[in-house]
Amino acid sequence: MLIGTFSERTGCHIETIRYYERIKLLPKPPRSGGGHRLYDREQVKRLVFIRRSRELGFSLDEIRTLLRLVDGKRYTCQEVKKITDNHLSEVKKKIADLRRLQKTLGKISSQCAGGLLPDCPIIDALFEEKLL
Repeated sequence: MLIGTFSERTGCHIETIRYYERIKLLPKPPRSGGGHRLYDREQVKRLVFIRRSRELGFSLDEIRTLLRLVDGKRYTCQEVKKITDNHLSEVKKKIADLRRLQKTLGKISSQCAGGLLPDCPIIDALFEEKLL
């Protein structure tokens, strides 16, 4: 199939597909006599794997590691679980950071009446060396 069909089938933009080829997450496909890229079912599977991994927040390096394991056909669930658990730990840290951010923003926002004067507690809080 041509890149347009490949893009539609996988839900991935053409430029993203080309980017994944440049960074070698996707192998460069063979070309037709006219120079068009020709994709097959295996490449669809691989791109769906990459896209789904990105949706779950895996970094490109993590995806590259997972694909190396799959490509070598010598992976164990233990190896994949370790990568996933490390990623999950990072996600939990980000969630905790976002909760702290939410609490701080809520606190400084609640101190502001939203009046028409230029005197604003939110601006004052942002100038503080240590934010609440």
